[in-house]
Amino acid sequence: MTARATARHQVPRLDDDYTTTAARQRREFLAGAAGVAPEHVGRYSFDPAVLTGNIENFIGAAQVPIGIAGPLLVDGEHARGTFYVPLATTEGTLVASYNRGMKLVHAAGGVRATVMADVMQRAPAFGFESAREARAFGEWVTGSFAAIKAEADATTHAGRLHDIEQFPASRFMFLRFNYTTGDAAGQNLTGKATLYACNWIRSHYAGVRDFYLEANLATDKKSSQVNILRTRGKRVVAEVTIPADLVRRVMHTTPGQMFQARQVSNLGGMLAGVNSNGNHTANGIAAMFTATGQDIANVAESSAALLHTEMLADGGYYYSVTLPALIVATYGGGTGLPTQRECLELLGCYGPGQVHKLAEIAAATVLCGEISLGGAVVADEWVTAHERLGRNRP
Repeated sequence: MTARATARHQVPRLDDDYTTTAARQRREFLAGAAGVAPEHVGRYSFDPAVLTGNIENFIGAAQVPIGIAGPLLVDGEHARGTFYVPLATTEGTLVASYNRGMKLVHAAGGVRATVMADVMQRAPAFGFESAREARAFGEWVTGSFAAIKAEADATTHAGRLHDIEQFPASRFMFLRFNYTTGDAAGQNLTGKATLYACNWIRSHYAGVRDFYLEANLATDKKSSQVNILRTRGKRVVAEVTIPADLVRRVMHTTPGQMFQARQVSNLGGMLAGVNSNGNHTANGIAAMFTATGQDIANVAESSAALLHTEMLADGGYYYSVTLPALIVATYGGGTGLPTQRECLELLGCYGPGQVHKLAEIAAATVLCGEISLGGAVVADEWVTAHERLGRNRP
Protein backbone atom coordinates (compact mmCIF):
# COMPACT_ATOMS: atom_id res chain seq x y z
CA MET A 1 0.00 0.00 0.00
CA THR A 2 1.35 3.40 -0.97
CA ALA A 3 0.76 6.28 1.43
CA ARG A 4 -0.93 9.25 -0.16
CA ALA A 5 0.84 12.56 0.18
CA THR A 6 -1.07 15.15 2.20
CA ALA A 7 -0.83 18.78 1.19
CA ARG A 8 0.86 20.97 3.79
CA HIS A 9 -1.10 24.17 4.31
CA GLN A 10 1.10 26.96 5.66
CA VAL A 11 -0.18 29.01 8.60
CA PRO A 12 -0.69 32.56 7.29
CA ARG A 13 2.03 35.11 8.09
CA LEU A 14 1.88 38.83 7.33
CA ASP A 15 4.61 41.45 7.13
CA ASP A 16 2.92 43.17 10.07
CA ASP A 17 2.11 39.96 11.93
CA TYR A 18 1.01 41.29 15.32
CA THR A 19 -2.35 42.79 14.35
CA THR A 20 -6.02 41.92 14.71
CA THR A 21 -6.06 41.34 10.94
CA ALA A 22 -3.28 38.75 11.09
CA ALA A 23 -4.94 36.99 14.02
CA ARG A 24 -8.28 36.92 12.23
CA GLN A 25 -6.74 35.50 9.05
CA ARG A 26 -5.18 32.66 11.04
CA ARG A 27 -8.50 31.88 12.74
CA GLU A 28 -10.17 31.81 9.34
CA PHE A 29 -7.41 29.50 8.12
CA LEU A 30 -8.13 27.14 11.03
CA ALA A 31 -11.81 27.08 10.13
CA GLY A 32 -10.83 25.51 6.82
CA ALA A 33 -7.76 23.49 7.81
CA ALA A 34 -9.03 22.12 11.12
CA GLY A 35 -12.76 22.41 10.61
CA VAL A 36 -13.15 24.52 13.76
CA ALA A 37 -13.76 28.27 13.85
CA PRO A 38 -12.45 29.57 17.21
CA GLU A 39 -14.92 32.10 18.59
CA HIS A 40 -13.98 32.90 22.18
CA VAL A 41 -10.25 32.67 21.44
CA GLY A 42 -10.56 35.79 19.31
CA ARG A 43 -12.02 37.92 22.09
CA TYR A 44 -9.34 39.80 23.97
CA SER A 45 -8.82 43.33 25.25
CA PHE A 46 -5.21 44.16 24.35
CA ASP A 47 -3.48 45.36 21.20
CA PRO A 48 -1.64 42.43 19.52
CA ALA A 49 1.24 44.82 18.83
CA VAL A 50 2.41 44.35 22.45
CA LEU A 51 3.06 40.64 21.85
CA THR A 52 6.25 40.96 19.82
CA GLY A 53 8.80 38.71 21.51
CA ASN A 54 6.14 36.79 23.46
CA ILE A 55 4.48 34.53 20.87
CA GLU A 56 4.38 33.55 17.20
CA ASN A 57 1.39 32.80 14.94
CA PHE A 58 -0.91 34.65 17.35
CA ILE A 59 -4.63 33.84 17.05
CA GLY A 60 -6.11 35.04 20.35
CA ALA A 61 -6.03 34.51 24.08
CA ALA A 62 -6.78 31.75 26.57
CA GLN A 63 -9.17 33.13 29.14
CA VAL A 64 -8.35 31.49 32.47
CA PRO A 65 -10.56 32.59 35.38
CA ILE A 66 -8.79 34.60 38.08
CA GLY A 67 -9.85 34.55 41.71
CA ILE A 68 -8.51 36.51 44.67
CA ALA A 69 -7.30 34.94 47.91
CA GLY A 70 -6.57 37.03 50.96
CA PRO A 71 -5.80 39.02 52.89
CA LEU A 72 -2.42 37.33 53.14
CA LEU A 73 -0.36 38.79 55.98
CA VAL A 74 3.38 38.66 55.27
CA ASP A 75 6.28 39.64 57.50
CA GLY A 76 9.07 39.57 54.96
CA GLU A 77 12.19 41.58 54.32
CA HIS A 78 10.69 42.84 51.06
CA ALA A 79 6.97 42.01 51.31
CA ARG A 80 5.45 43.54 54.43
CA GLY A 81 1.76 43.88 55.19
CA THR A 82 -1.38 42.40 53.67
CA PHE A 83 -1.77 41.27 50.07
CA TYR A 84 -4.63 40.02 47.93
CA VAL A 85 -3.22 37.27 45.72
CA PRO A 86 -4.56 36.69 42.17
CA LEU A 87 -4.81 32.98 41.34
CA ALA A 88 -5.66 31.87 37.79
CA THR A 89 -7.17 28.40 37.74
CA THR A 90 -10.04 26.24 36.56
CA GLU A 91 -9.94 23.98 39.63
CA GLY A 92 -12.83 24.55 41.99
CA THR A 93 -11.94 24.79 45.72
CA LEU A 94 -8.37 25.92 44.99
CA VAL A 95 -8.92 29.61 45.73
CA ALA A 96 -11.17 28.74 48.68
CA SER A 97 -8.51 26.47 50.15
CA TYR A 98 -5.75 29.05 49.87
CA ASN A 99 -8.11 31.65 51.28
CA ARG A 100 -8.77 29.48 54.34
CA GLY A 101 -5.06 28.98 54.91
CA MET A 102 -4.55 32.74 54.69
CA LYS A 103 -7.32 33.28 57.27
CA LEU A 104 -5.60 30.92 59.70
CA VAL A 105 -2.17 32.42 59.15
CA HIS A 106 -3.48 36.00 59.47
CA ALA A 107 -4.98 35.16 62.85
CA ALA A 108 -1.65 33.60 63.87
CA GLY A 109 0.25 36.82 63.12
CA GLY A 110 1.26 36.26 59.52
CA VAL A 111 3.92 34.43 57.54
CA ARG A 112 7.58 35.24 57.97
CA ALA A 113 9.22 34.98 54.54
CA THR A 114 12.95 35.10 53.78
CA VAL A 115 14.88 34.97 50.50
CA MET A 116 17.91 32.82 51.31
CA ALA A 117 19.66 32.76 47.92
CA ASP A 118 19.25 34.12 44.40
CA VAL A 119 21.05 32.53 41.46
CA MET A 120 20.31 31.40 37.89
CA GLN A 121 22.39 28.99 35.82
CA ARG A 122 23.57 27.99 32.40
CA ALA A 123 25.64 24.79 32.33
CA PRO A 124 27.90 24.11 29.32
CA ALA A 125 30.08 21.03 28.82
CA PHE A 126 33.60 20.88 27.34
CA GLY A 127 34.99 17.60 25.99
CA PHE A 128 38.66 16.56 25.77
CA GLU A 129 40.79 13.62 24.69
CA SER A 130 41.13 12.33 28.25
CA ALA A 131 39.97 12.90 31.82
CA ARG A 132 43.39 14.39 32.73
CA GLU A 133 42.96 17.03 30.04
CA ALA A 134 39.50 17.80 31.39
CA ARG A 135 40.99 18.21 34.87
CA ALA A 136 43.70 20.54 33.56
CA PHE A 137 41.02 22.62 31.84
CA GLY A 138 39.14 22.93 35.11
CA GLU A 139 42.28 24.22 36.83
CA TRP A 140 42.72 26.79 34.05
CA VAL A 141 39.07 27.91 34.38
CA THR A 142 39.61 28.51 38.10
CA GLY A 143 42.63 30.66 37.41
CA SER A 144 40.89 32.55 34.61
CA PHE A 145 37.66 33.34 36.42
CA ALA A 146 38.13 37.13 36.46
CA ALA A 147 38.55 37.30 32.68
CA ILE A 148 35.63 34.91 32.09
CA LYS A 149 33.42 36.98 34.38
CA ALA A 150 34.32 40.16 32.52
CA GLU A 151 33.22 38.61 29.22
CA ALA A 152 29.94 37.36 30.67
CA ASP A 153 29.06 40.55 32.56
CA ALA A 154 29.68 42.71 29.49
CA THR A 155 26.64 41.20 27.76
CA THR A 156 24.01 42.31 30.29
CA HIS A 157 22.99 45.25 32.46
CA ALA A 158 21.17 43.14 35.05
CA GLY A 159 23.18 39.91 35.22
CA ARG A 160 26.40 39.25 37.09
CA LEU A 161 28.42 36.04 37.06
CA HIS A 162 28.83 34.93 40.67
CA ASP A 163 30.86 31.74 40.36
CA ILE A 164 31.47 28.68 38.17
CA GLU A 165 31.02 25.22 39.66
CA GLN A 166 32.86 22.27 38.12
CA PHE A 167 31.52 18.74 37.70
CA PRO A 168 33.93 16.37 35.88
CA ALA A 169 32.56 13.18 34.33
CA SER A 170 34.36 10.85 31.92
CA ARG A 171 36.48 13.11 29.68
CA PHE A 172 34.08 16.03 30.00
CA MET A 173 34.11 19.03 32.29
CA PHE A 174 30.61 20.31 33.06
CA LEU A 175 30.63 23.94 34.16
CA ARG A 176 27.68 25.41 36.04
CA PHE A 177 27.74 29.19 35.57
CA ASN A 178 25.84 30.86 38.44
CA TYR A 179 24.46 34.38 37.93
CA THR A 180 22.42 36.96 39.74
CA THR A 181 19.84 38.32 37.30
CA GLY A 182 18.09 41.30 38.92
CA ASP A 183 14.33 41.41 38.31
CA ALA A 184 14.44 39.09 35.29
CA ALA A 185 13.98 35.32 35.57
CA GLY A 186 17.23 35.17 33.63
CA GLN A 187 17.27 32.06 31.44
CA ASN A 188 17.83 34.03 28.23
CA LEU A 189 20.20 36.44 29.96
CA THR A 190 22.38 33.64 31.27
CA GLY A 191 22.32 31.86 27.92
CA LYS A 192 23.71 34.88 26.11
CA ALA A 193 26.26 35.72 28.80
CA THR A 194 27.52 32.14 28.96
CA LEU A 195 27.79 31.87 25.18
CA TYR A 196 30.03 34.94 25.03
CA ALA A 197 32.10 33.72 27.97
CA CYS A 198 32.53 30.28 26.39
CA ASN A 199 33.50 31.79 23.05
CA TRP A 200 36.26 33.63 24.90
CA ILE A 201 37.30 30.39 26.65
CA ARG A 202 37.49 28.48 23.37
CA SER A 203 39.57 31.20 21.75
CA HIS A 204 42.04 31.19 24.67
CA TYR A 205 42.29 27.50 25.52
CA ALA A 206 43.55 24.89 23.06
CA GLY A 207 42.48 21.28 23.10
CA VAL A 208 38.72 21.55 23.46
CA ARG A 209 37.30 18.67 21.44
CA ASP A 210 33.58 19.16 22.05
CA PHE A 211 31.45 22.04 23.30
CA TYR A 212 27.77 22.22 24.24
CA LEU A 213 26.34 25.49 25.53
CA GLU A 214 23.75 23.67 27.67
CA ALA A 215 24.42 20.12 28.77
CA ASN A 216 21.40 19.63 31.05
CA LEU A 217 23.18 20.25 34.36
CA ALA A 218 21.21 23.47 34.85
CA THR A 219 18.12 21.24 34.46
CA ASP A 220 16.12 24.04 32.89
CA LYS A 221 12.36 23.40 33.33
CA LYS A 222 12.97 20.10 35.07
CA SER A 223 13.12 19.44 38.78
CA SER A 224 16.41 18.02 40.01
CA GLN A 225 18.35 17.25 43.15
CA VAL A 226 21.14 19.64 42.17
CA ASN A 227 18.69 22.54 42.10
CA ILE A 228 17.09 21.50 45.38
CA LEU A 229 20.55 21.45 46.99
CA ARG A 230 22.18 24.44 45.27
CA THR A 231 19.24 26.71 44.29
CA ARG A 232 17.88 27.79 40.91
CA GLY A 233 16.09 31.13 40.88
CA LYS A 234 15.13 32.19 44.40
CA ARG A 235 15.50 30.03 47.49
CA VAL A 236 12.74 31.19 49.81
CA VAL A 237 11.59 30.04 53.25
CA ALA A 238 8.09 30.79 54.55
CA GLU A 239 7.31 29.93 58.17
CA VAL A 240 4.56 30.41 60.72
CA THR A 241 3.78 29.41 64.30
CA ILE A 242 0.11 28.60 64.88
CA PRO A 243 -1.50 28.43 68.35
CA ALA A 244 -3.34 25.17 69.05
CA ASP A 245 -6.72 26.84 69.55
CA LEU A 246 -6.55 28.36 66.04
CA VAL A 247 -5.84 24.98 64.49
CA ARG A 248 -8.91 23.57 66.23
CA ARG A 249 -11.16 26.52 65.38
CA VAL A 250 -10.20 27.05 61.72
CA MET A 251 -8.87 23.64 60.63
CA HIS A 252 -11.24 21.51 62.75
CA THR A 253 -8.36 19.33 63.89
CA THR A 254 -5.41 19.49 66.30
CA PRO A 255 -1.67 20.19 65.91
CA GLY A 256 -0.98 16.61 67.04
CA GLN A 257 -3.17 15.12 64.35
CA MET A 258 -1.66 17.37 61.67
CA PHE A 259 1.87 16.54 62.82
CA GLN A 260 1.17 12.80 62.71
CA ALA A 261 -0.30 13.14 59.21
CA ARG A 262 2.79 15.08 58.12
CA GLN A 263 5.03 12.19 59.23
CA VAL A 264 2.93 9.69 57.27
CA SER A 265 3.02 12.00 54.25
CA ASN A 266 6.80 12.22 54.49
CA LEU A 267 6.99 8.43 54.54
CA GLY A 268 4.66 8.11 51.55
CA GLY A 269 6.68 10.67 49.62
CA MET A 270 9.87 8.75 50.34
CA LEU A 271 8.26 5.59 48.99
CA ALA A 272 7.16 7.42 45.85
CA GLY A 273 10.46 9.21 45.28
CA VAL A 274 8.84 12.64 44.94
CA ASN A 275 10.63 15.97 44.49
CA SER A 276 8.47 17.57 47.18
CA ASN A 277 7.08 16.34 50.48
CA GLY A 278 4.26 18.87 50.20
CA ASN A 279 0.63 18.26 49.36
CA HIS A 280 0.06 20.40 46.28
CA THR A 281 2.72 23.08 45.95
CA ALA A 282 2.29 23.16 42.16
CA ASN A 283 -1.28 24.42 42.55
CA GLY A 284 -0.40 27.77 44.08
CA ILE A 285 2.72 28.20 41.95
CA ALA A 286 0.90 27.47 38.68
CA ALA A 287 -2.06 29.71 39.57
CA MET A 288 0.21 32.63 40.50
CA PHE A 289 2.44 32.08 37.47
CA THR A 290 -0.52 32.12 35.10
CA ALA A 291 -1.95 35.28 36.62
CA THR A 292 1.31 37.24 36.78
CA GLY A 293 2.93 36.34 33.46
CA GLN A 294 5.65 33.97 34.62
CA ASP A 295 7.07 31.24 32.39
CA ILE A 296 4.55 28.47 33.06
CA ALA A 297 7.02 25.67 32.33
CA ASN A 298 9.10 26.82 35.30
CA VAL A 299 6.45 25.30 37.54
CA ALA A 300 8.52 22.12 37.08
CA GLU A 301 11.39 23.49 39.17
CA SER A 302 9.51 26.06 41.22
CA SER A 303 7.04 23.61 42.76
CA ALA A 304 9.80 21.56 44.40
CA ALA A 305 9.36 22.09 48.13
CA LEU A 306 10.79 21.01 51.46
CA LEU A 307 8.19 21.00 54.24
CA HIS A 308 9.13 20.88 57.91
CA THR A 309 6.86 20.93 60.96
CA GLU A 310 7.38 20.84 64.72
CA MET A 311 5.17 20.36 67.75
CA LEU A 312 6.00 23.11 70.23
CA ALA A 313 6.18 22.86 74.01
CA ASP A 314 3.18 25.16 74.45
CA GLY A 315 1.04 23.01 72.16
CA GLY A 316 1.45 25.24 69.13
CA TYR A 317 2.45 24.14 65.66
CA TYR A 318 5.47 25.37 63.69
CA TYR A 319 5.14 25.00 59.92
CA SER A 320 7.65 25.95 57.23
CA VAL A 321 7.98 25.62 53.46
CA THR A 322 11.30 25.97 51.64
CA LEU A 323 11.13 26.60 47.89
CA PRO A 324 14.69 25.94 46.63
CA ALA A 325 14.13 26.76 42.96
CA LEU A 326 11.45 29.45 42.66
CA ILE A 327 11.85 31.19 39.29
CA VAL A 328 9.95 34.47 39.15
CA ALA A 329 10.28 37.83 37.44
CA THR A 330 8.69 41.26 37.77
CA TYR A 331 10.22 42.63 34.59
CA GLY A 332 10.49 41.24 31.06
CA GLY A 333 8.91 38.16 29.51
CA GLY A 334 5.16 38.01 29.98
CA THR A 335 5.06 40.29 33.02
CA GLY A 336 4.43 43.41 30.94
CA LEU A 337 1.35 42.10 29.12
CA PRO A 338 -1.80 43.97 30.16
CA THR A 339 -3.61 41.33 32.23
CA GLN A 340 -0.44 40.01 33.81
CA ARG A 341 0.80 43.50 34.61
CA GLU A 342 -2.48 44.31 36.38
CA CYS A 343 -2.11 41.21 38.55
CA LEU A 344 1.45 42.15 39.48
CA GLU A 345 0.28 45.68 40.25
CA LEU A 346 -2.37 44.26 42.60
CA LEU A 347 0.54 42.83 44.60
CA GLY A 348 2.67 45.97 44.29
CA CYS A 349 5.20 43.86 42.43
CA TYR A 350 5.38 45.19 38.89
CA GLY A 351 8.69 46.52 37.56
CA PRO A 352 12.29 46.77 38.73
CA GLY A 353 13.21 46.20 42.35
CA GLN A 354 10.23 43.99 43.19
CA VAL A 355 11.31 40.42 42.46
CA HIS A 356 12.25 39.44 46.01
CA LYS A 357 8.93 40.84 47.21
CA LEU A 358 7.08 38.65 44.73
CA ALA A 359 9.16 35.63 45.76
CA GLU A 360 8.23 36.15 49.42
CA ILE A 361 4.53 36.49 48.58
CA ALA A 362 4.65 33.34 46.44
CA ALA A 363 6.29 31.30 49.20
CA ALA A 364 3.81 32.60 51.78
CA THR A 365 0.93 31.68 49.47
CA VAL A 366 2.26 28.16 49.00
CA LEU A 367 2.56 27.72 52.77
CA CYS A 368 -1.09 28.74 53.27
CA GLY A 369 -2.25 26.23 50.67
CA GLU A 370 -0.20 23.44 52.20
CA ILE A 371 -1.60 24.03 55.68
CA SER A 372 -5.15 24.27 54.40
CA LEU A 373 -5.11 21.08 52.34
CA GLY A 374 -3.23 19.19 55.05
CA GLY A 375 -5.87 20.20 57.57
CA ALA A 376 -8.71 19.27 55.20
CA VAL A 377 -7.30 15.77 54.70
CA VAL A 378 -6.91 15.19 58.45
CA ALA A 379 -10.37 16.60 59.27
CA ASP A 380 -11.93 14.49 56.50
CA GLU A 381 -13.17 17.63 54.70
CA TRP A 382 -11.17 17.26 51.48
CA VAL A 383 -13.67 15.29 49.40
CA THR A 384 -16.74 17.09 50.73
CA ALA A 385 -15.18 20.47 49.91
CA HIS A 386 -14.53 19.36 46.33
CA GLU A 387 -18.04 17.99 46.04
CA ARG A 388 -19.48 21.27 47.26
CA LEU A 389 -17.23 23.76 45.40
CA GLY A 390 -15.46 21.80 42.67
CA ARG A 391 -18.32 20.32 40.67
CA ASN A 392 -19.71 22.04 37.59
CA ARG A 393 -21.35 18.90 36.26
CA PRO A 394 -25.12 18.29 36.36
